[in-house]
Amino acid sequence: MPLSPRPGFGRKMALTRCSWLLLSATFLSAGAEISITPEPARPAEGDNVTLVVHGLSGELLAYNWYAGPTLSLSYLVASYIVSTGDETPGPAHSGREAVRPDGGLDIQGVVPGHSGTYILQTLNRQFQTEVGYGHLQVYEMLAQPVVIANNTALVERRDTLHLMCSSPSTAEVRWFFNGEALPIAVRLGLSPDGRVLTRHGIRREEAGAYQCEVWNPVSVSRSQPVNLTVYFGPERVAILQDSVTRTGCTIKVDFNTSLTLWCMSRSCPEPEYVWTFNGRALKNGQDHLNITGMTAAQEGTYTCIAKNPKTLLSGSASVVVKLSAAAVAMTIVPVPTKPMEGQDVTLTVPGYPKDLLVYAWYRGPASEPNRLLSQLPSGNWIAGPAHTGREVGFPNCSLLVQKLNLTDAGRYTLKTITLQGKTETLEVELQVALLE
Repeated sequence: MPLSPRPGFGRKMALTRCSWLLLSATFLSAGAEISITPEPARPAEGDNVTLVVHGLSGELLAYNWYAGPTLSLSYLVASYIVSTGDETPGPAHSGREAVRPDGGLDIQGVVPGHSGTYILQTLNRQFQTEVGYGHLQVYEMLAQPVVIANNTALVERRDTLHLMCSSPSTAEVRWFFNGEALPIAVRLGLSPDGRVLTRHGIRREEAGAYQCEVWNPVSVSRSQPVNLTVYFGPERVAILQDSVTRTGCTIKVDFNTSLTLWCMSRSCPEPEYVWTFNGRALKNGQDHLNITGMTAAQEGTYTCIAKNPKTLLSGSASVVVKLSAAAVAMTIVPVPTKPMEGQDVTLTVPGYPKDLLVYAWYRGPASEPNRLLSQLPSGNWIAGPAHTGREVGFPNCSLLVQKLNLTDAGRYTLKTITLQGKTETLEVELQVALLE
């Protein structure tokens, strides 16, 4: 486009001094000999440029320079008289141009508006004219672009990503993902001008750092990265024991030992965890569950539920935990095994019946005078004739004897009755060591 004329240079002056050149001269040729090239060839904004003329011949009287596609007075930059060196600015003079004695045109501190077609018209002593054409392209120094995202945290397969490369320049645009050129599959989502990137149903592998870059032959500028997070999952929820997946399995545990279950899943962000035991929620909230002092009361189904607060999805996995076969048979085990005078002792009962109705503890043989206490179906226990006030019963058939003395040593008998009416009697010999 032609440059706007500078104030102070009148149209009348250009007509009076140049009209003879425009109107009365005979054209000799139309650019067959004269050519124009800019130096430097690819000028950047702010450079000083010379439009160098090639192919001038004969004794020339004057030059006319035009910044436009035709020999129109409105495009006239300047006229130059060779013999005197006089230069007359035209309507298109911007204040930066100066004609050289050799016919070239100097332009100081070019701006993008100087880009376009330039025409040199010459006049010789025979009043014949020649014209030459050239093109000047001024490249701007590019400012840093900015990537604008509709959102930087999206849900996989549900949300759409829109990225726009914002730049005041019309320069070419290219995109980068994690510092590398954008993959071909992602490039398919670019707008025709390359400035908008759209991805429908975003995928997790598209999470990362996005940048855009504007460039021309003399300047390159890349944006700051915009980091995209893609939420997904939870997927493949599993319960592990000792790094081994046990989902859907039955885990056998020895009596009075410990077990740790781990809940694993693929999820972004890390999911929230809920553990349940036989359908009842446990107060845990961690990715692992510790089961300590394994007894029959802890047998059952353990379930881990993983919940993603961003995708609002959840998944679960379950295992069955049982006492090992060696612990299934009902036995009486004193804890500690060799208590001392003054200590407490608990007569534990590994493998007690799950369908227990009632039980009774005796000091000696199973007869009423020897009964210490009985556990009722309600879960409460009642004292028997032999109760000393130091014995406590528990729902798992265990008997606590507090502050032992030497007379507490001897035989203890447990009698159980199940809901099916099955009766079983066990005996244990308790030893009490003398306190030294």
